[in-house]
Amino acid sequence: MTGAFRQHWNRWLARRIPAASSVQLNQRRIFILPTRVGVAFLFALLVMLLAAINYQNSLAYGLTFLLGSVFVVTILHTYRNLAGLVLHAGSVGAVFAGEAARLRVRLESRSRAHEAIALGWPPADLQQQDVAAQGSVECELGLQTERRGWLHPGRLRVESRFPLGLLVAWSHVDLDQAVLVYPRPLEGELPLARGGSEDDEQAGLISQGRGSDDFQGLRTYQPGDSRRRLHWKAYSRGQGLLVKDFAAQTGRDLLLDFDVLSGDRESRLSLLCHWVLVLSERQQPFALQLPNESLPVAIGERHREQCLRALALHGGGA
Repeated sequence: MTGAFRQHWNRWLARRIPAASSVQLNQRRIFILPTRVGVAFLFALLVMLLAAINYQNSLAYGLTFLLGSVFVVTILHTYRNLAGLVLHAGSVGAVFAGEAARLRVRLESRSRAHEAIALGWPPADLQQQDVAAQGSVECELGLQTERRGWLHPGRLRVESRFPLGLLVAWSHVDLDQAVLVYPRPLEGELPLARGGSEDDEQAGLISQGRGSDDFQGLRTYQPGDSRRRLHWKAYSRGQGLLVKDFAAQTGRDLLLDFDVLSGDRESRLSLLCHWVLVLSERQQPFALQLPNESLPVAIGERHREQCLRALALHGGGA
């Protein structure tokens, strides 16, 4: 029953407040109800009214009606504090799964000031902002991510309890925002891609982008280095973990191939994501091969973003 009601409510909201990158709040988009404090206030007024009727006390009548009029006037002020406020969707940057996405929302006033405007995605705490008359303010809202792909945060709750906290005026707006979530990077060795040989892997061509022409010396072990290149004699002498380093081999490019990896789909994508970041930082050209998608050998920030996007959206997202 609850699920059916929620679906009906969401469909009704979609018709009444359609998704848009900019939304101005008006009487069709604002709802208002008493808060818990407001309900207690009304109950106290009812008790006072019954006492005034019972004792026929004119002073009790006057106090009850005075407080009742304050409640009625508060309805207008609470509504006016939210009415006319304009919300604009801001820029959104991509994040990795497990990180908090930062979504920017700009609040704009075209007439009066708006005090103590709270907004966010429940059950997380709402963030409060004051908007000056004919001014604007930009706020950054956090949203935790769990899986890769496009994250649609849903309807943003905007509310006001100004001035007395007896009532809450609120709205649920869809600013049509979406966050691209990359796979969570997972450290690990990069297996030999198809078309390579065992000698290539031992030389570090696949795992490090280095060739097997000339031995250059030893260097400090880094996460992801092939264990076959570890120099165990140096380790036994107490010199720490060192790996054999080779000069770059010309004519060979590094291929990150989804099909040669083991494990489930998400772990493969996470491992590929890690190596996209590592190779991009090392300025090592590489290609990416996914089922039904292939990115040619390239290097640079644009290639990095294209690869991360392909990993995030592979299979339609998680």
